Amino acid sequence: MISIGFIGIGKLGKDCAELMHDKGFNVTGYDLRKDISTHIKMADSLKDAVCGKDVVFVAIQTPHHEDYDGRYPTSHLEPKDFDYQFVKDAIKEIDTLSSKNTLIVLISTVLPGTVRREIAPLIKNTRFIYNPYLIAQGTVKEDLCNPEMIILGTIDGRESQDTKLLVDFYAKISGKDLRIELGTWEEAEGIKIFYNTFITAKLVLVNMIGDICERIPNMNADVITNALKRSTKRIMGPQYMSAGLGDGGGCHPRDNIALRFLSKNAGLKYDLFSDIMQIREQQAKTMALRIAELSKGRDVCILGKGFKPGVDQDQGSAAILLGYYIEECGLKVYWDGHPTDIIEPLVYVLHHHERYKDFSYNEGSLIFDPFGKDRDAYCYGR
Repeated sequence: MISIGFIGIGKLGKDCAELMHDKGFNVTGYDLRKDISTHIKMADSLKDAVCGKDVVFVAIQTPHHEDYDGRYPTSHLEPKDFDYQFVKDAIKEIDTLSSKNTLIVLISTVLPGTVRREIAPLIKNTRFIYNPYLIAQGTVKEDLCNPEMIILGTIDGRESQDTKLLVDFYAKISGKDLRIELGTWEEAEGIKIFYNTFITAKLVLVNMIGDICERIPNMNADVITNALKRSTKRIMGPQYMSAGLGDGGGCHPRDNIALRFLSKNAGLKYDLFSDIMQIREQQAKTMALRIAELSKGRDVCILGKGFKPGVDQDQGSAAILLGYYIEECGLKVYWDGHPTDIIEPLVYVLHHHERYKDFSYNEGSLIFDPFGKDRDAYCYGR
């Protein structure tokens, strides 16, 4: 059984460390506060907690200033990153006190890019994995025993002896097979932070439905939200979870435009639908600017004009919107092929993969895949 040091016996860390102890692991905890009531062994010094341990979990806060916690308005405040100094100080000292026989596992929330920039340079004597937890106050032990997934981040996103060690460890904690999401440090950071913000966005959208229902007679928010939450094909399912071109079709964009009208007439003091449409357009413009930069003056051929791959209808087409912004950059756009007398290199935007899988590209052209399905072609010359 592996020996564990657990650093940060706070609001979340305490329950995690106690569960590991209760599952039969040899756990030694440490916290700067000395008045913690717990049944696990507590060390008097960081050295006693980490020396000779197989795994050291670090559950130290990455706080904002107290003004940013959401109990009072925050949207007017200057955006700020988390404060990583507490974590950095602890990681640096743990690394100094340990050897290659010790695996440091950071479970605290950090923004994408933080580990590589701020944490990894501090690791000189030990090994390291980023392993953020999806746990909530009040249900920590239950969440750790029944995790939706285990997130593991490594330097290159590959499986290793250390990832296998942690997979085996969590299997012993939960007593069942687990869904493991393995990625680079940045990908693991992203899974954690975007998981959290998806919850916030979901609640904002549901509360917006409630606001509308309060203002329009004969509407019960529960009837609507219950119908939506039982819709496991598109809304609560895996569809529409691939980054690429924006939403399109004869309904979706114009529905948001109509809901802007409803929102205004209902007297809401916010306009979520306007924000959605502005973001959709800005995302298309940002992609067009990236294509224009990569093109180095070459014209563009978009392969797939329909509002989504597999259809020919172009109402509300995000591909056409992308072409609009590309033309704003001063480049000519061809659709679904180009005249045969054009033999110079172009930039091909691969929107409909299946239809154009055998397409003959001009020599020296660049293939841009908005959906990243063809990883070998994405943003590379061909």
